[in-house]
Amino acid sequence: MKNIISILSSFYWKVCKRIQSYWISIVLTPFVFLPRYRHFPAFLLGKRITIVDGASYAYLYKELFLKEIYKFSSLKRDPYIIDCGAYIGLSVIYFKFLFPQSKIVAFEPDPNIFHVLSSNLHQFNFKYIQIHNVAVWNKDGKALFFHEGADAGRIINETIPNKTVSVSTVRLRKFIDKHVDLLKIDIEGSEYEVLYDCKEYLHNIDKIFIEYHSKKYMPQQLGNILQILKNTGFRYYIDRVGIMSTHPFIHISSYDDFDNQLNIFAYRNDIPS
Repeated sequence: MKNIISILSSFYWKVCKRIQSYWISIVLTPFVFLPRYRHFPAFLLGKRITIVDGASYAYLYKELFLKEIYKFSSLKRDPYIIDCGAYIGLSVIYFKFLFPQSKIVAFEPDPNIFHVLSSNLHQFNFKYIQIHNVAVWNKDGKALFFHEGADAGRIINETIPNKTVSVSTVRLRKFIDKHVDLLKIDIEGSEYEVLYDCKEYLHNIDKIFIEYHSKKYMPQQLGNILQILKNTGFRYYIDRVGIMSTHPFIHISSYDDFDNQLNIFAYRNDIPS
């Protein structure tokens, strides 16, 4: 009897999840067709927030709140989380939804988007959050930043007319000299440089999420990133996301100067199989 109840319960929740997924897809569809890079209001978890790009909001909502790609467990009520590339705050809001008492340090270099990030978090009246309007990098100082207008802003080497601003940079290693429960790195192509600069401190971190970006016409750094993780005691799981080349021996697809994008989940040996 218990087995039957368990099977029925599992089936019930699967059906509910499928219905929820279908309903959310319907609700999010209008955002995809909004004009790109425009501010619009939206409601998230009962709060009014501002989005800066409808297409990226719809995509990230599915990734974070439906698929829950950042979901993790902790024995602590207040895990310490570092969010590099916080964008408009969706990841911070998700982490606070998961762990209301969590302590979060978040970085967003784009000055315009940082203003939206700050405003959105203010709507929730969260505690134990620090937000910094700087880019994490391998040195303190200044860097050229490509202001894409949504979630693809990044450090670049040369000026693009009307699309480049100067931003402050900070070394991430300053923030991981103590135990970190989760480090999230989504910084549009600068992940290798930052990880290499931090490698002596990665032993302090339990879990790392990295969105890896392969830059067109530039040496690929995936092997180096995975070697750093291996050398500091991590195992990893890799998931394809975004750019897809159906026939890579014939043609490599690319988008916005990147020809590959992967989600890397790095963890210690305490994750059950």
